[in-house]
Amino acid sequence: MSADTMRAVVQDTFGGPEVLRVEQVARPVPLPTEVLVRVHAAGINPVDWKTRGGTGMAGVLGGPPFTLGWDVSGVVEEAGFGVTTLKAGDEVYGMPWFPRAANAYSEYVTAPARQFARPPPSTTYTPPPCRWPR
Repeated sequence: MSADTMRAVVQDTFGGPEVLRVEQVARPVPLPTEVLVRVHAAGINPVDWKTRGGTGMAGVLGGPPFTLGWDVSGVVEEAGFGVTTLKAGDEVYGMPWFPRAANAYSEYVTAPARQFARPPPSTTYTPPPCRWPR
């Protein structure tokens, strides 16, 4: 895998979990005011499985192909031009772009820095071991 690609869970049709598959896709690049976040965890909520099946936000996304996921936590890898609130190495969490596609079921996401928050100092986070298929 090159620095220009990443793994993501994609779907080309609506259906159950069997329509999801891991693929190599282009790694996003942050635009001005955006951050690139290395995903440590992505939430799976009713909106995700409803959208996978053809309801939920399917109408907003315009149908497959797409990568699901909005709830995400991780670490800032890179800050785009103009970002002053976050820097590389910062732990963050957020629900970027909702209801538009955020692509959280992937190794990296980009979104405006204002759509992420730093966790409270009283919380700790140890990322689980990677569960990506080999």
